[in-house]
This record gives sequence, C-alpha cells and structure tokens, in this order.
Amino acid sequence: MDARVAQRVIELLAQSSSIEIVDITGGAPELNPHFRLLVESARKLHREVIVRCNLTVIFQPGMDSLPEFYREHRVRLVCSLPCYTAENVTKQRGAGVFDKSIEALRILNGLGYGMPNGSLALDLVYNPVGAFLPPAQAELEARYRQELRDGFGVEFNHLLTITNMPISRFADQLRREHRESEYAALLVNHFNPSTLAGLMCRDLISVGYEGTLYDCDFNQMLAMPIMNAAGDALTIFDLDNVRGLTGMRIATGPHCFGCTAGAGSSCSGALA
Repeated sequence: MDARVAQRVIELLAQSSSIEIVDITGGAPELNPHFRLLVESARKLHREVIVRCNLTVIFQPGMDSLPEFYREHRVRLVCSLPCYTAENVTKQRGAGVFDKSIEALRILNGLGYGMPNGSLALDLVYNPVGAFLPPAQAELEARYRQELRDGFGVEFNHLLTITNMPISRFADQLRREHRESEYAALLVNHFNPSTLAGLMCRDLISVGYEGTLYDCDFNQMLAMPIMNAAGDALTIFDLDNVRGLTGMRIATGPHCFGCTAGAGSSCSGALA
C-alpha cells in the first residue's frame, strides 16, 4: 500500500462515521512504511484498531519498538499461534517460530497485553493444520490457556478458531494430496445456516494494497472485487463515504462454505 492509498483510507475513515474498527492485516502489516500513520490517524479519529500480528515480526531489524507502539495507541492484537506445541508450529511455520512466538508473547505480557483483568487485548488465532474443521472454540481455548500458562507462563485473552479456506497455499496443498473434492464436500456437508447472520462480508470492507475494494480478505486473495453497476471493480477512490456500498451484492464462490461450516468462521473466530 503506497502513500496515496493510505491517505485515502484515512480520508474515507474520517468521512464514514459508521466505521468503528480499523483491522490491519496482510502477513506482516507492520513492515509497511505507512503502517504507523494508519494506526495513529485511526486512533485520533477515535476508532478501535486491530493489528493481526505474526508475533515474530517484532524481532525484525528496526521493529523492536513495536510493542511499546502498540501499547501507546492501545492497539488490540490478534496474533497467530497455530498450536500450543513446538512440534506442530514447526510443521506449519518452520523451525524456531514457536520459540520466538513465546518470547514475543512474554514481552507483550510484560507490557500488560493479555493479562487477566487488564485492558490491553491480546487474542490468539488457531488454524487447523490439515483438511478438517476446527474443534470447539471454547474447549480449545481452555486447553491453550492451560498449556501456555503452565508450560511457558504466557497469558492471553481469547482464542479465535478460523477454518482453513480452500484457496492460496492451502488449495495447493489439497491439490498435491488429491483431497480438493473431499475437503469441498466436508465444508458443504457441514453447512450451518445459523452462521449467516454473523458473516464478516456483511459489514466488512477489505481494501487491497492498490485501493481496490472487496467484501472480505478471502475474496481479495481470489481477486473477486466489489463491482459497480457497470461491471467495473470499485476502488477506494470511487467513494465519498461507505454508505454507497449499502445493499450491494456480495461476491460469493465455493470457498464461502468455509465460513459457514460447523461453528462457522470469521475474522473474530467461530460464529455459532
């Protein structure tokens, strides 16, 4: 995201009072040169800011001040930790990631993040390591809490379980294992209508790095933008405020069954 797009995000935010939360993601969004400007500007506009952090980013050169920056601006952190064991994290993320993640969590705990009765929120995210649905969120959260607290002295607020979507790298994995049809059937056969009201695409706007607008981050990864009546992709430069998007059709595809299977899945975890 360049300076022009970042500035337009800030302008649109100021013009759209209905937007309450700015959710910044993208692998390691902190590495973007305009990241701190976005956070500072959103907080000045009295919006809640969520940063989806991979934890190990704070050990990158020049990133050591990030934890204090988060605290100063009272950023809510949503941090990826795919398992509470080193073995499973190593399989999914590579050697050394688990140890660095635990070290980062201890640093954040030391600043007050994730502590019981504290006001600085730190949530963790679980994704299944294979072609299956996440277990019950509350039960898995209790296991995470026990394992991380007893084994490493680490605290957090909530665990969010998110279903693996059959796109990008996971889709490649399914193809290599010849399990595409099997996983697609799993999602369809576990469709849960009670998840529909809470789907993130109903009230979320995802902004691509060049300003194109999407109904969700998964649609962004699949290059399925929000389209206007003429069939053209909408960008952040086409809007005066977000009211113009009310009632527009949401782009859907087979991957959407990932958000409606079982307990459901959203950027805030399980839906049912």
